[in-house]
Amino acid sequence: MYNMRLCYVIIAGLVYMNAASAQSAGAAGKEWHNYGNDAGGKRFSPVKQINDANVKKLKPAWVFHTGELQTYEGTKVIEKAAFEATPLMIDGTLYFSTATCRVFAIDAGTGKEKWMYNPGVNLKADYSEITSRGVSAWTSGAKADKKETRIFTATIDGRLIALNAANGKPVYAFGNEGTVNLREGFGSEWSVTSPPAIIGNTIVVGSSMGDNQKIDYPKGTVRAYDVLSGALKWSWDPVPKDSTDKAWQTWKNNSATITGAANAWSVIAADAERDMVFIPTSSPSPDYYGGERQGQNLYGNSIVALKASTGKMLWYYQVVHHDLWDYDIAAQPVLLDIEKGGKKIPAVAVGTKMGHIFILDRETGKPLFPVEERLVPASDIAGEEAWKTQPFPVLPAPVGLQHITEADAWGITPEGKTEAAKRIAQYRNEGNFTPPGFKGTIVTPGNVGGIHWGGMTYDEKNRLLITNINRLAAVIRLIPREQLRELEKTDSTLLRAETGRQRGTPYVMKRDYLFKATNTGMVMQTRPPWGTILAIDLRTGEKKWEVPLGYMMDPSKYPGAENWGSLNFGGAVTTAGNLTFVAATFDNHLRAFNTQTGRLLWQAELPASAQATPMTYEWKGKQYIVIAAGGHGKLGTKQGDSVVAFALE
Repeated sequence: MYNMRLCYVIIAGLVYMNAASAQSAGAAGKEWHNYGNDAGGKRFSPVKQINDANVKKLKPAWVFHTGELQTYEGTKVIEKAAFEATPLMIDGTLYFSTATCRVFAIDAGTGKEKWMYNPGVNLKADYSEITSRGVSAWTSGAKADKKETRIFTATIDGRLIALNAANGKPVYAFGNEGTVNLREGFGSEWSVTSPPAIIGNTIVVGSSMGDNQKIDYPKGTVRAYDVLSGALKWSWDPVPKDSTDKAWQTWKNNSATITGAANAWSVIAADAERDMVFIPTSSPSPDYYGGERQGQNLYGNSIVALKASTGKMLWYYQVVHHDLWDYDIAAQPVLLDIEKGGKKIPAVAVGTKMGHIFILDRETGKPLFPVEERLVPASDIAGEEAWKTQPFPVLPAPVGLQHITEADAWGITPEGKTEAAKRIAQYRNEGNFTPPGFKGTIVTPGNVGGIHWGGMTYDEKNRLLITNINRLAAVIRLIPREQLRELEKTDSTLLRAETGRQRGTPYVMKRDYLFKATNTGMVMQTRPPWGTILAIDLRTGEKKWEVPLGYMMDPSKYPGAENWGSLNFGGAVTTAGNLTFVAATFDNHLRAFNTQTGRLLWQAELPASAQATPMTYEWKGKQYIVIAAGGHGKLGTKQGDSVVAFALE
């Protein structure tokens, strides 16, 4: 085994350029080689057989069933499980993962299974999230008769596994008989929910942690491995370990030694030509109280550009200083080009939960549209020091729910609206970045967006950056630890709210949202729309259109509900056919919009809810649109096990 692995290491340099060019060519053509199609995450396809003139003729082409629900039996997995994967398509085969990290290969034209690999995740263990947003692929780029393709999956139990794309068997020479143990040296909390980034012969992987429960989570180290041998190439820490790092001074009282997380749980973007990877980091732990980590907290809540071959930091840009709102960068950065002054500038677009979109120079990290540091509210919690200012992009202007008042209260009945207004009035509510407090604080947008992990898509021809968003306010309350039990006895709303123990701090966090739970589901307490999809013209930075996305209430019972929008999780994709496809909503539909106008052109009901991002490809002369429809346990949407393909009849 040793000699075989050594041989792979020696030839790695020889295949580097071929591998990178092969993946780029595939992503630019009729296939779908990365989570976002290209490694830079544009989620755009040049395929245009299906277009705005004929999209109404789309019909189901095939349906594949993973049997995933059967794997949940005898466990509590169904309460958290979410089928969020976006398949890859390479050489006529689709590759994807399920919530429990099983990996499938199916025929791109028929949906018939070719193989399935089960990593044997212990489904009775406790995981913060039970999902896998997809797999990654590496191709050697050698001649067709000698070409090797590997499928990589990173699991919720902290493993990085290399599979032979032809048969689904582990690649013996990678790591320890096909597996690298990501938990080694980091502990049992280490999990991965997003596909790693591959650039040349390097695979870069982040982590996912449930970072509301304590202060001393592991640091969210990003690591790079050799795709052939599994050998560690480099690692980078978003919470600095070295006192000579300039970021060290942004953690008061040496707090960088005790806090953790700031991990990259979303999808990493890669630029092979520039040997760069773009890391979206999250909040340091815990999310809602920073008294034990006072300071700016670099490199948390930042987009960080690293040299892919060495891990050397090239630049960083922090989108939230001293995060107190769980404002992780949840969306994959999008690599695109901006035209300014007659010049084409390589850029990176960073979408955030705050609804702020930062357009930065890809090589320097400097904003290409104006950004202002503005004063924000101070904390009234003893021991907390909220950062005095936060960065606000002037263009593109912030999107989503930025502020609410009692006038924004909503209910099905007049009594419901009055109840909502009273609820809004009782909390601290000073707009963007109001810090959590004892009374309870309205946070707009809430921690699920704005722009969530579904991210953004970019139509380069029309220069349109398109994203779907949530319009949901969160209610955050800090409670002195010793008072929690007594308060829960007298306040029933605290029992319903999510609890963050925040061990190591004086306060427990309670998180709720501005909706009312009823026997028939949630009733929102702020006026619609509750979810929209919109387009921003990157020639000017101005919004071009915005329309409601989906519905949460039955239009046959509530006239007009089809215009009220839906909370949504999962992203959109665009095509050269002037189409934007998106599912993501509570109403179990996949939809197609006119990219230039936002007009709804087509929709089809799915067998289950689709909290995932679709993809598209052309195979044997036919274009397919594919979506994973398996629902979401935490959201309570309809669950299932389907991968559905549509094509022209």
